[in-house]
Amino acid sequence: MDNFSITSQSIICSDGYTLAATLFKPNNDIKAAILLGPATGIKRQFYASFASFLAQQGYGVLTFDNRGIGESLIGNVSDSQASLQCWGEIDMPGALDTLKEFFPATSYHLVGHSAGGQLIGLMPNADQFSSMCNIASSSGQLSNMAMPYWLKAQFFMNVFIPLSNMVFGHTKSQLLGMGQPLPKAVASQWRKWCNGQGYVKTAFGGSITTHYYDQLTLPSLWLNAIDDDIANNKNVVDMLNVFDQLPATVKTLIPQDHGLTEIGHMKFFSRKSQALWHQVTDWLALHS
Repeated sequence: MDNFSITSQSIICSDGYTLAATLFKPNNDIKAAILLGPATGIKRQFYASFASFLAQQGYGVLTFDNRGIGESLIGNVSDSQASLQCWGEIDMPGALDTLKEFFPATSYHLVGHSAGGQLIGLMPNADQFSSMCNIASSSGQLSNMAMPYWLKAQFFMNVFIPLSNMVFGHTKSQLLGMGQPLPKAVASQWRKWCNGQGYVKTAFGGSITTHYYDQLTLPSLWLNAIDDDIANNKNVVDMLNVFDQLPATVKTLIPQDHGLTEIGHMKFFSRKSQALWHQVTDWLALHS
């Protein structure tokens, strides 16, 4: 029998926008509270099994859909004004505030998947995290990707995104198995940031006038997989170079070492990959 409950919740952001969220609450005292930051275009339901595991281990967890994605899409996706930048500046801070309301007087930790870890430095309240554990999080720099995936990434970013945005007013990423349809500005920023060095760093001094990447000093663990074409070792290092003071431990996972055939960019959170999940709880136990 489960020793936790699952309830639907709402996050009211500082600009009044409402995000859909799910709360995983242990029935007994919690060890710590976890904000689970999603990857670009990935709905919160994708993380349900992993979040349930964390709750079983005694951690309170909040998952959420960024604005313009899943149940946080209001109206037509082509009308959404969402951007990667506002996900980091408004949505994630609002989600952390909500996590704190549900779980006061504990420590708070970010478990970020891809963009869910990349965007932490845009959060004005990021210093309230005690630690961060990122999975498959990197700069996603296209020039560091190897063939033949490089061709696929170039096509998606530099042909499909601009063409889809022009024709449909948004990016139909679902047609290429790349998550939910993306609001135009989300896809455009994603394209721009992955074409440069340091992902979000390409917008410093431009659309991003204030950030906190140079101030963060929380301990961080970066887990990537040897078979991840996107978050390869070069791109993890490229992302870490955006942080001036961040203590970072990088661990590259090999599927066969854990009885798996693949991990890639997405399958860490699959129920078939439960052998990997203690990597996160072991980290949390050290920093809770």
